[in-house]
This record gives sequence, C-alpha cells and structure tokens, in this order.
Amino acid sequence: MIRLLYTSAVSACFERVNGAPYYAPAPYSVYLDGTKRLEAKTNVFSLYDLEPDTAYTLTLSDEEAPFAFRTKAETFAMSVKDFGAAGDGMTDDTAAIQGALDFLPPGGRLIFPEGTYSTLPLRLKSHITVELKRGATLLGSTDRSQYPIVPGEVMDPVTGEGRIFGTFEGLIQPMYQALISAQNAEDIAVVGAGTIDGNAQNSDFWTDFRSFPAARPRLVSLLHCRDVVFHGVTAQNSPSWNYHPFHSERLGFYDIAVLAPKVSPNTDAMDPEACDGVDIIGCRFSVGDDCIAIKSGKLELAKRFQWPARRHVVRNCLMEYGHGAVTLGSESAMGIRELTVSQCYFRQTDRGLRIKTRRGRGRDCDITDISFENIRMDGVLTPVVVNMWYNCCDPDRYSEYVWSREKLPVDGRTPHLGAFAFRDMVCTGAQVAACYIDGLPERNIDSVTFENVSIDFDPASKPAIPAMQNFAEPRCRMGLYFENVNRVRLKNVCLTGVEGEDVIVKNCGSLEKE
Repeated sequence: MIRLLYTSAVSACFERVNGAPYYAPAPYSVYLDGTKRLEAKTNVFSLYDLEPDTAYTLTLSDEEAPFAFRTKAETFAMSVKDFGAAGDGMTDDTAAIQGALDFLPPGGRLIFPEGTYSTLPLRLKSHITVELKRGATLLGSTDRSQYPIVPGEVMDPVTGEGRIFGTFEGLIQPMYQALISAQNAEDIAVVGAGTIDGNAQNSDFWTDFRSFPAARPRLVSLLHCRDVVFHGVTAQNSPSWNYHPFHSERLGFYDIAVLAPKVSPNTDAMDPEACDGVDIIGCRFSVGDDCIAIKSGKLELAKRFQWPARRHVVRNCLMEYGHGAVTLGSESAMGIRELTVSQCYFRQTDRGLRIKTRRGRGRDCDITDISFENIRMDGVLTPVVVNMWYNCCDPDRYSEYVWSREKLPVDGRTPHLGAFAFRDMVCTGAQVAACYIDGLPERNIDSVTFENVSIDFDPASKPAIPAMQNFAEPRCRMGLYFENVNRVRLKNVCLTGVEGEDVIVKNCGSLEKE
C-alpha cells in the first residue's frame, strides 16, 4: 500500500505502509507513467522534476495496483539567474537571490538550477515555493561580520508588548540571523534534491563561538509560521542547530537529510520548539548533537506563553551518530504531549529514546502521552534514557537544588513526567545500560511500560555514563534501571549479555512482569 505524504508543483513524496523500520523489506523499482524513475530501498521515496498541475500514475515493481496523484498548480515560475545570480561559488549572490524572492508573486516558484550560490542570510515570504534542483547548493558565507544580529526581543513603545525574535536553549537572547529564515509567514515550500550548506567547517562557528556577541545562527529558522514544508533537500554543516521552528504550526519535513560531523558542536538536526503539529517522516539525520530534540522553552518563557509542544509524528526515519536519536527536552517548561515515534532506525547514537528535564523547569513541564514503538537500534550505547536530573545548559547546573537526592517540596518549579510506553523494539550492540530511568523523589514518573523489547549487549562494551547528571557513575552492560517510578510494567522483555541483575528497581511503586 502507498500513502501520499506531500505534493508540490514539481515534486511528490510517498510512503510505503508496512511494519519495517525505515528500510523496505526488499529493494523495489518506481515507475511513473510506465517509465522507470528510480530504484529504492527505503519506505519513503520521492520524485522530482515533475510538471505543475499534472496527473500522474505511479506503480511499484512489487505491487500490482497503480497509484494516481496530481501535482499542485502554480501561478508563475522563474529562475534565480533571471535576477543575476551567478551560481559560480565565488560571487556573492545574496542580493540577487533576495531580490528574486521579494519579487516572486504569490503562488510562484523560484528555481535554483545546478550551481553553487554563495550567500549571506535570506528571508522567505508567504505563498511561495523554492526549488533546489539536483546539483544546486546554497552555500553560507564564512564572514560572520556580515551576518546581521537579530535582537532577542523588541518592545512596542506604544503598547509595551514584547515580540520575540531570537532564542537559544530556551532563553530569549540576540542571535545571528539564520541562513534561511521566515517570520510570521505561511504556505511556504522548499523542495528538490539540492543542498543548503552552512559551510561552518570553513568558519569560526564551530571553534570560537563562546566569545561571540550573539548566539550562532541556525541553518533554517521558522518563527511564528504555519503550513511550511521542506521536502527532499539536504542540509549540512550548520553553524548550530539545523532546523529550528519556534511557535509554529502545521509543519512537514519529508525525505530530507541533515548531515554534520559527529564532533561538530550543537548541530542538532531538528529542534521544533513550542510547536503544534510537526511531521518528521522519512528523514535521515547524522549530526554532532541530538538528531531530533523536541522542546518547549524554559521557565521564564512558560510564565509568559502557554505553548506546549504537541501532536508531533516521527516515523520511518534513520538517525546516526548523534548524542540522542529522539530527545524530549531539556527545555520543556511548557510541556510536551501527544508524540508518536514509530518505524525508526537508530544507528550508533549515544542514546536512543532520550527524555531529559530537571528541577526548575516548572509545573507546566508536563511530558506525557508519549509512545515509542517499532524501533530498531544498532550500536546505541543506552537505548532508553529518562533523566529528571539533567545538568546541562543552565547557570545553576551544578547547584544542590539540581543534584540533591532529598525529597524536596513540590512547588511551581517542579516538573512532571507522565506515562511512557516502549513497544516492539529490537536493540543490538548496546554497551552502557538497557535503560536508565531516574525520576524525582518528590514527584515520581507516573508509569513506564516495556513490551516486546529485546536488548542485546556488545561483549566488548566499555563503561560510560548513561545520563547527564551530577555525580553520575560510569556503567557497563547494566540491565533495566528504574528509580522513582510509580509503576513499572514489563511484558515479553528479553535481555542478553547483562552484567548483574536484569532489572534494578529503587524507590518505585509497583513492578509488574509478564
């Protein structure tokens, strides 16, 4: 069975409906109107260079039933070279590109033919499509002095109302403008088989950033936007986070790739913050920090805005080499709920499914209704981490308030973790712990369920710290560790190669094993 995920005027993305994580059960061929277009091996695949407002018939080599679809209509199409862009990798094409974007009529498409377009930050507007053809690269300038600094917040002198323009790690602060940004915009699509390259490896963005007067730029920033889609494009070498949607809704990321060296600092692939309705489907992420980090700000933002992260879907994705494959938090003060992660493949990440928060995130930090199912992991050091003692990214990270194991009073700063279910998971080559789940003594995690889970340890495992906590001890081939959880339920769980006990329970309520 084929599911249509997205169509633009010139591209389409499809998903094969089956139970296999990321990769299809067997390779297959894709035919468009009877002509072979590609060989595929993943559940999600895409077609490019289509004609606008055109009906097509899709068939697969291993399915008899054809699938009909139609591309969207458009008002006008033009090339960025019509506005003087050179695309030679040496000319500064910023003015030509921005001019083309500004003059593109609503419903129009701006085409980037094959070439390398050197540019400073660009701004997108509503009701447009940007098409990056195969072989087309938007290449970020390495001259940091030419990147505008955007204020964190601006106050209206008449009403006194503040408007946020820049945040980093849950705090309002000035930022260098992202290479690609949109603010208060809607109905935008960036599609094609081309590349957005931050070029950070050739700048000081990865080396001297602690002395900068503002936070490093994102590769793509979406602020107060809706109905935005990125389809097919590759993002790479970002100065910091690659995609950062903030207070936005109805976003789609389909069959995109995000790449950065494993040692590159803070190059998270996808960090939707306080957003509603984000689809991340068929994507491949290999970065130097978390592959996906779902956030909702820190306590000061939560006091002003009630915008939780909710209704997100992560499906049929491949995550490699990051600190965490799918992470929730740690900036989660407005809560995270209604998240489903399924049919994903994690390979050689430090942690697989990672939830991190701490005292100080606040009472509105309610993370619940979270489901992880049908996950394959290979070489993931610790498959599951739920950590309510996270000790990073805050000035008081080493304070007694954060690390004290005493049962402190529950107040307006105390977060809450609800129900979590981990089902149908196969994990091979684990090293540190099967899971490390550690709640607060004053507010235990409500419940954790493991069902149909198999975890096998690498015999050559080396000790490491499973969760970022003060006074954390290295572990090696530790089983399922639960502390401060009201209810633990284990059904059909198989562990191989554990040193010591399979299940370690401390200060928990009930333990149910089937």
